Order: sequence, then C-alpha cells, then structure tokens
Amino acid sequence: MKDQIININSVSELCRVFGFDKPKHPLITLIDTEKINVPASYIGSKVVLNLYMIALKDRDCGIEYGRNHFDFAEGVMAFAAPKQVSTIEKEMKPGEIKGWMLYFHPDLLRGTHLGNIISEYSFFDYKVVEALHLSEDEETLITTTITNITNEFSQRIDSHSQRVIVSNIELLLNYCLRFYDRQFYTRTTQNKDILSRFEKELKAYFEREEQLENNLPTINYFAEKFHLSPHYFSDLLKKETGRAAKDHINDHVIELAKNYLLGTNQSVNEIAYSLGFNYPHYFTRLFKSKTGLTPLAYKQLN
Repeated sequence: MKDQIININSVSELCRVFGFDKPKHPLITLIDTEKINVPASYIGSKVVLNLYMIALKDRDCGIEYGRNHFDFAEGVMAFAAPKQVSTIEKEMKPGEIKGWMLYFHPDLLRGTHLGNIISEYSFFDYKVVEALHLSEDEETLITTTITNITNEFSQRIDSHSQRVIVSNIELLLNYCLRFYDRQFYTRTTQNKDILSRFEKELKAYFEREEQLENNLPTINYFAEKFHLSPHYFSDLLKKETGRAAKDHINDHVIELAKNYLLGTNQSVNEIAYSLGFNYPHYFTRLFKSKTGLTPLAYKQLN
C-alpha cells in the first residue's frame, strides 16, 4: 500500500513480513535474493529496519534508499545501518535477482569487540551509488566468509556461536574496508577532481560571504554539492590527503583569520562573527588549537 510505513525490529519479523523461511537464528539470517517476492501492493511502501544489512546483488532490486536506487552490475556490495529508511519502488518476482542479503540485529554485537567499533565502518552510511565493486578474487573471499557465517548459525548454535559468528562478520567487514581502499585508489583521478572542486568551493563560500548568513560550511554542505554521502566524502578526502574534511575547512578558516588579524582593525569578536562563528570563544579555542596562540596573542606577536 502506497505511503504505508513498515517498521521491522527483528529478524523473525523481517522473514514473516516478506515471506522468507523462518530464521534458524533469532538475530541473523541470510536471504537468497532469488527468493525475493514483492507484491504490487507493497509499491510505495517505506521500510524502516532496525537491522544491519550487507548485500551482494547483480542488479536493481526495486528498493530505493533515500533518493538512490540499487542499480548494480555483477559483484557489487552495499550496506545499510539500523533505522535507515528504504522505499519499495517496484514489484519483484522470485528468480529475478542473483545474490544474497545478510541481516543481523544490533543485539548480536552487544558486548563484543565489533559492537564497540562498528561505527568505524563508515560505509554503512554511504549512499547506494557509492557501492563496493568487487573483482572475482575479492568476491570469492567474501563468498567464503559468508558461507562460514551461514554454516555457523544454520548448523550449530552453542556457547561459542555468537563469538564465531561475530568474528566472521568482523572479518567480512575488514575485507570490505580493504576493498574500499583499493576502490578509492583505482579511482584516484576522479577523487582528485573532487578534491580540486572542494578546494574551489571552500574558497568561493567565503568569497560569497555565505558564512554571514549560514555560519561555517559543513561537511554535509560540500558532500551535497558533489552528490556524495558525508561519510564517503570524508573518507575520500582522508584517502587522498591523509586529513579529514573538517581539518581542511578549519585550516582555511584559520588562514582567513590570520589575514583579518593582521590586515584589519577588527576586534577578535568581530572577526569571529565575520568568519561565521556564533560564539567568539569557539573561534578562540579553534585558533589556539591550530596555532598554539590565542588570536590576540598572535596579533600582538606579529
């Protein structure tokens, strides 16, 4: 039904709503995408899953995340974190898509090492268009790891199961981290173009004096300019320059501040406001963290 919102809070609920086999483990399941059956009555529905998803599919599966479609070539992976909203765009019949979708509940990770660090795997917040493209060898490694995970929760559940399953999920994510590094590297020409555009946009933002109305520019602002997710944009800059996007923005602000301090008679407070800070003490704190001096001390020294 169009515009209905389907909230799914467990693996069992996921299987029941979409007609999959009853899960063999309460917190994790692997869905064969060839078994996906989405009736026309679900088109337009929004789905909110309180589950992590890791998927490898070969084509569009009729699901849109935000404004972005799954539209995959062979051997492409995508990820989603709990509470992300997806929209069902079209009817799907069994056998139309090859691949798999691994779903697991956050409770599976509770109290584990992976549970403490999973936020570091920023690709869970990438847009679908920033999916991971795999080579044949990479896909073989991923498939082997998925097989190990599936065998563990399908064939044996004992006191060691959670540790073994979670360890293999962490291995899977570490492989994906490595493969994303390779993908960033092989796309270095496109990435350098984005870096160049970012530097020009950052400079232009202050030349247009947008900070007077909109405050300091944010990572989200530039990511939207380049049609990227904030996490992907940040990771791209980190791979290319070794520094975070926020550091690039702050460094530019500090250079402007130095020019104001030495080239105008404005007070420190006036400079802070002219750079887009709502509170001058935030400006003073940032300036000191970058230069080792307060703005006033810098002006007096020079």
